[in-house]
Amino acid sequence: MRAPSFRLPPRLGSRLRIGLPGLRALGPGSVSSLLKTALDISYGLLIFLTLLTCLAFAVVAVIPMDQVGLTVTSDSGGTRIPLPRAHALFGIGAFIGYFGGFALILRHLRRIFRTLTLGDPFHPDNVSRLKQVGYILAIVTGGVWLGQSLVSRLVRGVMDPPSLFNLVTPAFSVLVVFVLAEVFREGARLRRESELTI
Repeated sequence: MRAPSFRLPPRLGSRLRIGLPGLRALGPGSVSSLLKTALDISYGLLIFLTLLTCLAFAVVAVIPMDQVGLTVTSDSGGTRIPLPRAHALFGIGAFIGYFGGFALILRHLRRIFRTLTLGDPFHPDNVSRLKQVGYILAIVTGGVWLGQSLVSRLVRGVMDPPSLFNLVTPAFSVLVVFVLAEVFREGARLRRESELTI
C-alpha cells in the first residue's frame, strides 16, 4: 500500500482563512498584507529614530560638556552628577544599536510578510531571514541587559541592576524564532518534493 503524497497548493493564501468569515490569512488583501503595511510604517519610524540618534551622537561628540549633568532626585533632595562625554556617547550609542537592531529585524520581517502577501509562505529565503531575526534579537536583548548592568554600576541609585531572570522571556522568544525557522525549512522541503512529483 502506497503512502499518500503530500502536495502544497501553488496559492496557499486562497485556502487559509482566519476565524472571521471572508478574512484570509495569506495573499493580497489579507491580514498578511495589512501587517506588512504596519511593518513598513514601523520600519520607516525606526530608520528615522536611528538617523536622529546618529545625529545626536555626532552633536554630543563635538559640543562642550562642561555644563551638562544629571540630577537624581530622592525623598531627601536632589544630587547633581556630572555627565562625562564618554558616558553620554555610550548611552546614545546604545540607543543607536537598539533602534538599528530592531530596524534590521523589521527589515527581515517585511520581506517575510511580502512572501506571505504573495501567497508563498514557504519561500526558501524565509528560513535564513528568520534565523537572522533570531540572531539579531539575541544580540539586541543581550546588549540591553549588559547596558543596564553597566549603567546600574556606574550611576548608583538610577536603576536597579537587571537579574538573569530578565533574560528568560527574550531567550524564549529567540528559541521560538529558531523553531519557526525549522518549521519553514520543513515546509520549503515539502514544497520542493511536491514540485518534483508534478
